[in-house]
Order: sequence, then structure tokens, then C-alpha cells
Amino acid sequence: DLFSVNQTTADSVPDLFARNERLICLFETEIGPMAVILVGAMIVAGIDTVWAGEVCPKQGKREIQETDYAHHAPAVELSLAAELGRFRLGSTAIVLFSHGVMNFDPALEATSGVAMGQLLGRVKAPHISDERGSA
Repeated sequence: DLFSVNQTTADSVPDLFARNERLICLFETEIGPMAVILVGAMIVAGIDTVWAGEVCPKQGKREIQETDYAHHAPAVELSLAAELGRFRLGSTAIVLFSHGVMNFDPALEATSGVAMGQLLGRVKAPHISDERGSA
């Protein structure tokens, strides 16, 4: 079963983010490893990536599937601020960086909504490789 993703279900459904449909994308970046976890919810019609199209639910299946694009030709590469993928209806994205590489916007809170293209933080000075350093 898939559940809505909101504060009420997060508080009442054990392991909500681990139970719902999800796509885990691991990246090697100039600032170290990074993960983007897309968590689908009850009424999300699917998750697409720019490199593979529809990935969840793949062909109507609801079982764990693993695809490794590490040696895919051509290599999967994304430019700074490029689209990674999309929900067909919207849901939750969790973004993880190595400890200590990011300065996040102090106005952001756990319940903050975010918009596509919104600045969430900046890479700390020793890790910056371009003039923007934005995430």
C-alpha cells in the first residue's frame, strides 16, 4: 500500500518514506557523493527520469527493482540545476550530501515547500568549483 506524504502520515505511519514507492539516485559529484531519493505517494502516477523515462512503477510492477547506470553508455551526466526527473503528480524529494559540504538556506524548515529551481543552499567555499556553487 502507498500512503499520502504529509505531516500526519509521517507522524503516524512507521517507516513511511521506506514503505512508499521510491527511486534512489546516487551520484558522484565534484563535491563528493550525493543522493536524491524520490518518494512516490498514494496518488502519484509514476516517477520518470530524464535518462530512462518511466522508472516507477516500471511496467506496472510493485516489487524492488535495481538498475545500475554506472557503466551506461552514454554516461548519465547532469549539468548544474538540470532536471533529473519528475513525478507525474508530485510528491517528496530527499537530497543528501556528504557532511559539511553545504550551507543550507537558514529559512528552510522540515515542513517547507520548495519550488523547482528554488535555491536551497550553497556549496561551502573549499568545495566550490564554479562561480554559482548553488544547489
